[in-house]
Amino acid sequence: MPTSSSVTFVGLHYWAGSGREFHALAHLLAPAYSLLAPNLAGFGDAPPPEVISYTVDAYANQVAQFIEDNQLTQYVLVGHSMGGKIALALAARQPAGLLGVALLSPSPPTPEPMTDEDRMSSLKAYGKPTEAEKTLRTITVRPLSAADQQQIVQDNLQSSRLAYDAWLLHGSREDISARMCTVEVPCTILAGDQDAVMSPSVHGLETLPLLPEGTPLEIISGAGHLLPYEAPEEVAHLLRDFARKIRPE
Repeated sequence: MPTSSSVTFVGLHYWAGSGREFHALAHLLAPAYSLLAPNLAGFGDAPPPEVISYTVDAYANQVAQFIEDNQLTQYVLVGHSMGGKIALALAARQPAGLLGVALLSPSPPTPEPMTDEDRMSSLKAYGKPTEAEKTLRTITVRPLSAADQQQIVQDNLQSSRLAYDAWLLHGSREDISARMCTVEVPCTILAGDQDAVMSPSVHGLETLPLLPEGTPLEIISGAGHLLPYEAPEEVAHLLRDFARKIRPE
């Protein structure tokens, strides 16, 4: 359990992933900082929600409950891809204890740029190991260990059908941009310059203008979409710097 005076990072994972993607980051940030990463409903080993809802707000509710259950009083949301939009939805509520938001290749507050062809292709890929492996090759650039590759594929295949489809058909299309004027905590965006899913230009056009003035967009060279796997050292360094700026020791 984090101490009342420490800053805790709360990692929110990408679509068809799980909280396990943050294991390397948690190790690199310790012991100075704790990083907790829940499995969002329908992914990893998370139980299905009592009321079947996979909206962005439903996920924000889950994260708010997780924060309350863990008695976090000073925390930074670290939202990756899908988790980025969820982090922003929660930040817009101005919850107690929130110090900042770090976005890793985030899904924008506006509808995610995805062609109908790509959306249909992803829907058809559900539950197919060969397709999960193909997705892995598409969304990553840097070499990964065999264990990490296996974990990424396993998380993809473990996703529930309802959660998997709900994000493609609804969550990714939600527009929460009108709420961003109430996000008042410091924010930062990290992106890989070789991201085939969400290019840095998307963040610059769709997300950055809606965040507090002065929010930086940091680019990680030679990285794809899965930054916690591909560039854990660089991400950990940027998170430590971000934490020190918003809460100097």
